[in-house]
This record gives sequence, C-alpha cells and structure tokens, in this order.
Amino acid sequence: MSIALLVIFLLLSALGVPLAVALGLASVAAMLMFTSTPIDLLSQSMFSAMNSFLLVAVPLFILVGVLMERGRVAEKLFDFAGAMVGWMPGGLGHVNVVSSVIFGGVSGSSVADIASIGAIEIKAMERHGFPKGYAVGMTLCTSTLSSIIPPSILVVIAGSIANVSIGTLLVAGLIPGLFIAFMFMVFNHFYAVRHGYNPPTPFNLRLVITTGLAAILPMLTPVILLIGIVDGYFTPTEAAAIAVLYTLFLAVVLYRTIPLKELPGIFMETARVSGTILFIAATAKLGAWVFTYDGLPAQVATFLSHISNGPTTTLVLIFLFLIVVGMFMDAIAAMFILIPVLMPPAVSMGVDPMHFLIVMVITLTLGLVTPPVGVCLFAVAQVAKMSIEDVIKGSLAPMSVLVAAILALVLFPVLTLGPIRLLGLY
Repeated sequence: MSIALLVIFLLLSALGVPLAVALGLASVAAMLMFTSTPIDLLSQSMFSAMNSFLLVAVPLFILVGVLMERGRVAEKLFDFAGAMVGWMPGGLGHVNVVSSVIFGGVSGSSVADIASIGAIEIKAMERHGFPKGYAVGMTLCTSTLSSIIPPSILVVIAGSIANVSIGTLLVAGLIPGLFIAFMFMVFNHFYAVRHGYNPPTPFNLRLVITTGLAAILPMLTPVILLIGIVDGYFTPTEAAAIAVLYTLFLAVVLYRTIPLKELPGIFMETARVSGTILFIAATAKLGAWVFTYDGLPAQVATFLSHISNGPTTTLVLIFLFLIVVGMFMDAIAAMFILIPVLMPPAVSMGVDPMHFLIVMVITLTLGLVTPPVGVCLFAVAQVAKMSIEDVIKGSLAPMSVLVAAILALVLFPVLTLGPIRLLGLY
C-alpha cells in the first residue's frame, strides 16, 4: 500500500499536479484500493491534522514575517549587523550571515529573509568586491538560518506533530543555528582573505550603538517570545499573537512604514501562504495514516536494527535519507509524513527525540535551497536576476559548508541537548 501511494504521488507530481493535491489523491487512492476504510475517515483525518491550537501559531508567525518585510524593518537589522561585523576581513559576507540570524529571530521564515534583505545583501557584497555568484550563493544558503533560529515556523510545526514541548524545542534549535552561522563565517573569512575581497576597516563603536538603538525594538521580538514561552507566561500560539501585535505597533504606529490601507493586502497574502501550508499539512496527514496503517514504522525499525549498531549510525542514515527527500518534497509535508514513520524507530534505537526533531528540521531546510523544488533557490534567482544554473554554481561551496555543519550536529548531540539540559528544560 505504501509503495502504491508513492508511485501514484510521483506520477502525479511528474504531471505537474500541485503537491498537496497529488499527495491527497495518492493517499485516497491507496486507501480505497487496499483497505475497506469508511470514506468519512478521510475527512476526519484531514480535520484532525488542522484541529490543533498549536498550528494557529503558523499563520501568525507568517504574518509577523510579512509585516517585517513590508515594514522595511529588515533594513535596520542589516545596518546593525553591518556595524557589528562589517569591519572584519570579508566583512560583508559576515554581515550576510549575521543579518540572516537576526532576521530569523524576528520572522522565522527563509523565504521572508530573501524577500526582505536578499537584494540588499547581494548588492552590498558586490560593492565590496565579492563576485556576484558567491554573493548570491551565500545569500541563498544563509537564508536557511531563518528556518532554524527561534521562532522557526518549521520547529513549531515539528513540535506540534511530535507532541513535544514547543518552547524546549525552540531553545534546542538556537545553538545549532548559531553553530551553522559560525561555520559560514569561518568559511567566508578564509575565502575573502584568500582572494583579497573586502579587506578589514576600523571598528566603529559609535556606529554599533546608533544602529543598535535603531534596531533594538525589532530585535526584542525573539527575546520576548523565548522568555515568555520558556518561563510559561504564554503558549507558543499566544506568543505568536503577541508578536503580531508588537510588529503591528512597530510598523504601523511607531515607524509608520505600513499605511493602514495596505493591511488588507498583507492579511490576504498571509492567508494565501498559510492556506497553502495548512492544505499540505492536511493531505500529508492522510499519507502518514496510510504509512502507519501499512505498518511502515515497524518495518523501518526492523530495517534499522539490521543495518545500524547504535543511535549515531541510525541518525546518519536518516540524515542521508532526508537530504534526498528534501530535494523532492516540501519540508512541511515531509515532516507530517515522516515524523510518525521515522521517530518511533529512531527513538527505539537510542536517538533522543529532541535531537531527532532538530536534525530533521535542519536537514529538510536543505530542500529549500536545492533543485528541483527549492523555493528559496527560485526566490533568490528572481531577486538576483540570475539563471538557476548560475545560482547553483555559486552556492556549491557554501552549501557544502551547510551539509558539513549539519553532519557535525548529527554526530555531536551535545550541541542540541546541552543548552536545554543546562537550563533545566529537559
């Protein structure tokens, strides 16, 4: 039954059928062909996927990202990042990384990162001597940080699927995100020094203070969210609502960069993006039901027990599998289908649940920047006005750094689990 679902799904996808529709039709076809399940169970399964208070946070965080983008808040964050690290050798490459970290803490979306500051980052790096291909490649790969750094939309969804503490999972993603950012900066330093790009300039403390004061209010967003969620003042969904109100205050009242007449359009864009994501989630729930009914988790557990001798080997195998999956399937759909399938056997092999979920989220972000369905890949090509082929060529080196950093996270669980245990959250 699982094989039939996959074959039908791949055929429909090859014919250009939208992902959510292809997944839903394939799941329904497999259920009707191989089971006597009542047809009304299909709608119940899809409804149960949406009937989650935690998932209300998804459209709210998307709205925060859209407001930050339209409100030109990203420019203040970029200026602050430039003042902090732009003076170093290869400075604008470092600014690219740090601005994505800061913006990720505000929006939680990689696509919003590219839409808001992608063009600014690319042009700034070009002005300081970096080749356009390298600038575009760095911008593409560093955008993944916005899907890892709290409040990551993908982490919220993964936590809701696995029924674990969202606050703990968000904190668990912080150090891995910063570690990947550090690896990008190390790579950029040696690349810039080797080629003589963007030599160092004097450090300007006054500029750091002035740009920091201008950016401090937007940067308070992730601080408020994390402290509030971790200390139990509010739930992740309530935190998302507070973030929306705070961002509306900044963009509409304080900075006045978004007139009131633009708000309906912003809400419509948020509804369109949210509807797409949640429709994928609903149909992916059907696929997960088929795989579970077919006994796939038990089969995977048996398979892993035969070829793996411990948690590290198990997680490396899952990491390699997820790289391939991420290239062909949306990250949200992949999580809804694969978390119920892969998490139980992985945990039975000794893999920590929190570590598993963070590795899954980070690995699936690779799919955002790789062909054939990488949405960030197409977004940055449009922003930079470059062909997909040229973008891929420019991103090979930073993408290799990203893969190596994720592999290090797989091999060293302490990077994920250490902080949450130190804080007494786990």
